[in-house]
Amino acid sequence: MAKVLFVKGHPGTSATSISVQLLERFQADYTAKNPSDTVEVVDLYNDNIPLVDAEVLSAWGKFQNGKAAEVTATEGAKLARMGELADQFVAADKIIFAAPMWNFGYPPMVKAYIDAAVVVAGKTFNYTQTGPVALLGDKGKKAVILESSGSHFTGTPAEGYTHASNHLKGILNFVGISDVEFVTAEGVGQFPDKKAEIIAAALSKVSSLAAAA
Repeated sequence: MAKVLFVKGHPGTSATSISVQLLERFQADYTAKNPSDTVEVVDLYNDNIPLVDAEVLSAWGKFQNGKAAEVTATEGAKLARMGELADQFVAADKIIFAAPMWNFGYPPMVKAYIDAAVVVAGKTFNYTQTGPVALLGDKGKKAVILESSGSHFTGTPAEGYTHASNHLKGILNFVGISDVEFVTAEGVGQFPDKKAEIIAAALSKVSSLAAAA
């Protein structure tokens, strides 16, 4: 029985977001095939995802300087929540991210989640004298990135602008997750006459991927 974590990186619903449509299709098809797996969803725009703000930085500094007793209740609560999110991420066998590409990157709460839960020293990687070392590389973890974008980039001179999924893949590789697959619904704004076709093709690919996961 696997633990599956769905990370919803769009503030909308399936009625307003293509990436959420992809996420819901994957979840429905996957759970139908794997009813005994444990499934959790992190809704980045509705759940408590602490930002790395002045209070978090202050708390980190106090711990680093042996002043943990000076951490305030608010600071402690933020660190505790970040710890919960990191533990949930580490415990997952399969992680499915769904987010749109906005202005060549992901929405801000996706970055907030990466900072809070994915790149965490001591949990997903360690610092060593020779550089950082991934801690999740021998865990057999898999990840899927479901993305939507208004423009079409693949195979064009602008392909290098796809910083969103490339960045997330790099982050996952950094912590040791190398088995990463993609489904992208791209060009829905650029080719409005083909929008339905683009979405249908992406949903079909999602279903195939969920069936094989």
